[in-house]
Order: sequence, then C-alpha cells, then structure tokens
Amino acid sequence: MPDVTSAYRPGTPCWVDLAAPDQQGAIDFYSSVFGWTGEVGPPETGGYAVCHLNGKPVAGIMAAVPMGGQPAPPTVWTTYLAAADADATSQAVSDAGGTLLMPVMDVMTLGRMCIAADPTGAVFGVWQAVDFPGAGIVNEHGALIWNELNTTDRSAASAFYRAAFGVESAALEGAENYYALKVNDHAVGGMQPMSEQMPPDTPSHWLVYFSVADTDETVEKVTAAGGAALQQPFDMIAGRMAVVTDPQGATFAVINPKPMSQG
Repeated sequence: MPDVTSAYRPGTPCWVDLAAPDQQGAIDFYSSVFGWTGEVGPPETGGYAVCHLNGKPVAGIMAAVPMGGQPAPPTVWTTYLAAADADATSQAVSDAGGTLLMPVMDVMTLGRMCIAADPTGAVFGVWQAVDFPGAGIVNEHGALIWNELNTTDRSAASAFYRAAFGVESAALEGAENYYALKVNDHAVGGMQPMSEQMPPDTPSHWLVYFSVADTDETVEKVTAAGGAALQQPFDMIAGRMAVVTDPQGATFAVINPKPMSQG
C-alpha cells in the first residue's frame, strides 16, 4: 500500500528534500510534473515547504540560502535515513569514518536531524522522528519509491552504512554490479559503483527516484516545464526509468515500476 502507516525502521530512507535558489519556482515545477501541492512555509520554519500528494507529506522544498555563516547549500535532492536517536547515530557516523556537516539540531517538535557525508563523499541526512515520521505516501505516482547510492568506493560505503546504521548490502539477482541495501533483510534502497557514463568529476551521491505512471509522458512534462533529460527513458530490470534535471539543476530519477518492484 502506498500510505505509510508505521514508523520507518532505522537506516531506512524516510524523507527527501530539495534546496533550490528559487523556492517558489521549484514548488511550481514539481507541482506541474507530479501534482504536488505546497507553499512557502512560515518564518519560524525558515520558509520550509512541506509538499503533499493526496493530502499526505511527500517531500520538502526549501530556499537555498546561506545559513549560520555557511554558504548556500547546493541545488540537490537530499535523502534522509531514519534514526532512533540522532545523537547516537551522529556519533556512529563519525566513528565509522563519516563527516558531520551539520550538527544534530531540533526541528521544533517535529524531530531531530543532522547532515553528514559518508567516507566516499555522499551527503545524506539523518532524521529522528518525533511528531513528524517522514513521507506519508510512497510507491505511487509522484511519490518517493527508491533511493540509490552511487559511490566511488562500494566496499568502503558498504562497511560504513553497516557500521553506522546496521544496513546490509547484498548483490541484487539479475542486476550486474548492483546491490540492494537491506534493513532487517528488506530492501530499502540500492547501491552501485559510479557509472562510467557520469562525468569523471561526479562525486558520490544519493539519487532520489519518484514513481510515475508513464515515464515517457513524465519526461515530456519535465522538459515542457523547463527541465531536461540526462538519460532518456529506457527499460531495465525494475521498470522503465529516466534520469532528469529540474530547471534549477537538481537531478532525480523517475520510474514506472514493474509490479514486482512495488514490494
């Protein structure tokens, strides 16, 4: 079922958000492509917009502005991994060779979070839910369906996520050089070595996938709204997918999944 009715287990991707120079422009783009609803939030939240799909939270969009003396964040989608205790997890991240980029902080009464990078440079968030568990809908058109780590060092990444989050990795049957990331033996994401098709200076990164009913039609919507296709629609083991970028340069994937990948 697409509605999320139970808490996310530690190590499971539970939320995604985007930092964009033009926040309203990003809200308008994703609303036109996926049917989201959202608006710039109140000042006490820094204007953070929680976008909804079918009345349930699906993703966040914030303004990419300098904060606390730090430069504005890059225009990217960030994957957040669930944690039972953000402070303990941040320590585990450091102990496992990761780097804390933003220390643990309270987000009002919603939860506690931090931003970190794994030893290969891939940036991710940590989310300890209090009043806000994360995405309330997944695996449906316009909603999050998959989170994929593209890494320059698969062995180092595997060891890190196992040590910091208890996430195991295992070769995915039928997919060459692709690995499932598992929590309690349940696949919650994927991992693969950096593709040779990517520019040589591309850093390790988490790629966000949104489910769509028609990949080709969605790519047409993306380009019509000012985005671009980085990888045109193609058929693969889990369905028909494409990699695209929004008008401000944020990269994401869309996939019309085969029934077996809905889980």
